[in-house]
Amino acid sequence: MTGTSLAPPPIVPALRPSEYTAALIQALQADRDRVRGARVLEIGSGSGIVLAALGAMGAAALCGVDIEPDAILGSRRLLAGLGLAAPVEIHRGDMWLPVAGRRFDLIVANLPHFPMEPVPVAGRLPTWSSGGADGRWLLDPFLEGLPVHLAPGGRAVLTHNAFVGLDRSRAIACDHGLSFRILLTVLVYLAEEKLSRMTPEVLRAEDGQSLHRYGPYTFGEMHIVEIGAAAR
Repeated sequence: MTGTSLAPPPIVPALRPSEYTAALIQALQADRDRVRGARVLEIGSGSGIVLAALGAMGAAALCGVDIEPDAILGSRRLLAGLGLAAPVEIHRGDMWLPVAGRRFDLIVANLPHFPMEPVPVAGRLPTWSSGGADGRWLLDPFLEGLPVHLAPGGRAVLTHNAFVGLDRSRAIACDHGLSFRILLTVLVYLAEEKLSRMTPEVLRAEDGQSLHRYGPYTFGEMHIVEIGAAAR
């Protein structure tokens, strides 16, 4: 018997899933019934692995947005090879611009929001690792865009470092009439290469609070946050 099989797409080092990605997928899997039948958007879709997981959970439609050409190519290759039932669209563009005027039942994001200036770290491009001096360069515009992109009763699920102002994010959500809750909290290892670039003011304020040192090793608290729109 002869035949051919499709090889999986190669892993691009800069697109490899992180601890943040794993925690986000874990939180979504814990409530997979709310994924089934949802129209999904991922901002900063990277490799497409979160969209792939959501498709496997029964999402009705998948849409991804990323600014990097490698991410667009990688996610299209990954999702095309999985045979998902849900229609898939991947757009290259700046955050909300490619989906202007559209609403979704579920919006997910694992945005770069580490408090440091844009530099490549550990094989990641700056756009996948740096959140600006306070870590909120992308986080704030993401939160501000949720009210006009969440469908009634919809929700957003995102990664959120504890050391970049959880209360500020809660206040933005509440100002827009959105609910805000923490689904999961995990510790993520912070390599010295990254820790050494953390904004000094943030490092001093959070050392011993959301940053935990054990000898030469440092871990930071990271939350998976759910932000919800009221049903009409």
